[in-house]
Amino acid sequence: MDIVSALRTFQRVVETGSFSAAAHDLDVTQPAVSRQVAALEGHFNTRLLHRTTSGLSLTAEGERMLPMALRILEAVEELGDATGSDGVMASGKVRLSVPAPLGLYLSERLGYLLAAHPKLSVELLFREQSSDMIEERLDLEVRLGSVADSSLVCRRIGWTTAFLVASPAYLARKAPPRTPKDIKDHECLCYNRAGDAATWSFSNGSEDLSIRISPRLTACSAVAIHRAALAGAGLAVLSHIIAGPDIAAGRLIPVMEGFQPSRLPITVVYPSRRNMPLRVKTVLDFLTDAIGRDPSMCASGMDRRWEG
Repeated sequence: MDIVSALRTFQRVVETGSFSAAAHDLDVTQPAVSRQVAALEGHFNTRLLHRTTSGLSLTAEGERMLPMALRILEAVEELGDATGSDGVMASGKVRLSVPAPLGLYLSERLGYLLAAHPKLSVELLFREQSSDMIEERLDLEVRLGSVADSSLVCRRIGWTTAFLVASPAYLARKAPPRTPKDIKDHECLCYNRAGDAATWSFSNGSEDLSIRISPRLTACSAVAIHRAALAGAGLAVLSHIIAGPDIAAGRLIPVMEGFQPSRLPITVVYPSRRNMPLRVKTVLDFLTDAIGRDPSMCASGMDRRWEG
């Protein structure tokens, strides 16, 4: 029996609350998970889990073993990091939730990560709003703006850059706004990212201003708002990731450049800093590096004139 592998399986069963969920996360069969846990129980000659029709729960012995198992796994992963040993490789599935524009950016780069880690897989979930990470068995989630849940570990990895844009066809009908107050005279297309579809925030570098809008179109998908803006339906606030190619090609025009959409922190959240599996740490490091490589998402990337 590979006791490290068995301990990892035991840890995931406890975290997910079922053999089937652990099998899904580890990308193995449910019988394989059952055999690993049974082998661990046989090795220590003690029952670690109560199995009932209503679910699983730790026995008293399991409760005593779990903290020790986590310490062992943490030590093994730290040893692998310190030695650079190929004997400890990132493996298994990581469930990662991201807003759609950032997900598009990452999907173009994930191939390099997967090529470097053959035993690693990533399930990329596009979410515009925060998730219940424990309930949905998420390993990592990228959130924009402030994070209210104090139970999560937060790591800020960058800042958003967005533009207020419209199509040439729309601007042929309506003069572009010069100040945020002028927006009230325009058709507004709103990406309802965090439940507030009636407020846009802008900054000129020294002054921040939030305005209430009356959107003609609201959607929980930035991709939908992007398409509506391209079709000439109105003004939209869009990430540089999704609007950049169209701005460079002249299909969308940045307006009101003296007041740009306020930047929001890009934060990765996860349930616990302790005992982070190597597969999750590997993806977290990838996220940090990928965001850091884009100057528009760095803290210093404050000049947002689009140069193509």
